[in-house]
Amino acid sequence: MKYMLLMQFSEKAADFPKIDEWKPEEIQAHIRFMRDTNTRLAEDGELVDAQGLAMPETARIVRSHSGGAPVVTEGPFPETKEWVAGWWIVDCDTERRAVEIAAAVSAAPGPGGKPLNMPIEVRQVMSAPPTEQ
Repeated sequence: MKYMLLMQFSEKAADFPKIDEWKPEEIQAHIRFMRDTNTRLAEDGELVDAQGLAMPETARIVRSHSGGAPVVTEGPFPETKEWVAGWWIVDCDTERRAVEIAAAVSAAPGPGGKPLNMPIEVRQVMSAPPTEQ
């Protein structure tokens, strides 16, 4: 089964400074941890894909517009305090294993090497429409 793991950032729940305030070696350690984690998952045949996302101020919201050009707005809005920071798609045998992977990436190091304990949402990727019973 495939699962999507969404790393969420919340300003109000974070007990660490913003990444632009981290020391360069702390950023490097964080990125190294993520690369090492992805390498292990790939070697185990569990990694489908993983990506970190740019900061939310680079995001755009796009909506179709009946017969016209799509409407594109900046977003999320500056008052947004929560956003998706990155994601993984993993292919593993059980939900329990997906939760184990989520717990491991949640502990990525932050300032001073301390685990960030970021919230990771675990959602199964639908492979077909649900069947009615």
